[in-house]
Formats: sequence, C-alpha cells, structure tokens
Amino acid sequence: MNILAEIRSRFEPVLTEWTDDPSSVIEMLKASQDAKFGDYQANFAMPLAARIPDLKPRDLATQIVEKVDLSDFCEPLEVAGPGFINIKLKQEWLNTQTQNLVADERLGVVPAESPQKVVVDFSAPNVAKPMHVGHLRSTVIGDANYRVLKFLGHDVVGDNHIGDWGTQFGMIIFGYKHFLNEAAFEEAPVTELARLYRLVNQLSDYHATKKTLPQRENDIEQLEAKLKTLESSADQTA
Repeated sequence: MNILAEIRSRFEPVLTEWTDDPSSVIEMLKASQDAKFGDYQANFAMPLAARIPDLKPRDLATQIVEKVDLSDFCEPLEVAGPGFINIKLKQEWLNTQTQNLVADERLGVVPAESPQKVVVDFSAPNVAKPMHVGHLRSTVIGDANYRVLKFLGHDVVGDNHIGDWGTQFGMIIFGYKHFLNEAAFEEAPVTELARLYRLVNQLSDYHATKKTLPQRENDIEQLEAKLKTLESSADQTA
C-alpha cells in the first residue's frame, strides 16, 4: 500500500467541492518535514481559499477535514495555524502493517502488471587495463538494479560488456613481443601488461600523427605564402 497515494485519493473527491481540478493542488499533500506536525501535512486550504471570497483558509481546512474519512488508519485530522491539515497514522495500524510485511516473503511488493524485457549493462572494464574502484561502484549499482527489476517481475538480462577487446589485446601482444620488461613482468604481470598497453597506445598515436606531417607542412607553406602576399599588398598600399 502506498500510504501517500491512498491519503491523496481520499482527499481528491472531497476537494471537487472547491475546485474543478483537484490534481492541481493535491501534491501539496506530502510527507511532513517535522514529526511534531504528524506524518503527513496538507497545505492546499490556503490557495483554495484565496479563490473564494470571504472564506478563511482555516475555515476551509476545517470543512475539508469534516468531509474526509481516514479513520481506518489515521488519527483524527487536525487543523493548525492558518489552515494546515496535519495527518498522523495510527500506531496500531502501523504495527499491523509491519507484522504483515515481516510475514510476507515479498515484503508487500506487488509484481509488475506488465513485465518487460530489460537489459542492464554495467561494469564494462577494459580488458587491457587493471580494474579499479570505479568498476566496483558500477558493478554494485548495476547488480542492485538487476536484482530490483528481477524482484519486480521483469525479464532481466545482466550484461557485463567488456568492449572491443580485439584491438586492446593486439596492442598488448605487440608490446609483449617487443618491449617486455621480464623482471617487471615476473614481479607484477598485470602492471607490466598495463604499461605495455599504454606504451603501444602512445606509439600508435605517434605514428598516426606522423602520417599527417606532410599535409601539415603543406598547410604551413600555403599559409606562409598567403602571409607574404598580404604583407606585400600592405606595403604597396602604404
């Protein structure tokens, strides 16, 4: 049972006496921020009274309270201050609800009416690098989402996608064959493989950039020629 939704559903038909659209103010009924005012509090009497001449918010709140029936699970409603409506749940009702939840293996959670196919993608480590705390965080959150959705009755697939591992393994193999530090590998193999991956990645970037040098040199020559032309034109104008 969604307590807030149930309370709002009891108030809405009553509010139609003072507004054509109760949904425009019903969200002003919410959980109380201070326990001394009860468990829930409704503040909509003030804006509703402002639309009605000669009606004080407190008087309107009193009229609303007289028409709303929450006696099956709430204490008698209270009107406070300029027109606040304070709502307190009955302790006996809360005790009963708690006992029912403890005895229910689903803890009162109703399965989804229309189960869906859901894919939860999480972790996604780079197989060429050591895992770190970021992967742990993603794994915990992803697995929690998986379990919650599964509990709700959805058809869930957990996907630990490891990415395009072909290129990464190729870099490690190349680095292993050409740049391996055997002593470092013996002491900490994962750390050494990560170093090789970074090294080969840097070499790949270097060679990719090197291929662009002729074009960049040509661009520089063209810009220098253009600059000389502009300078020449400026001298002739002067």
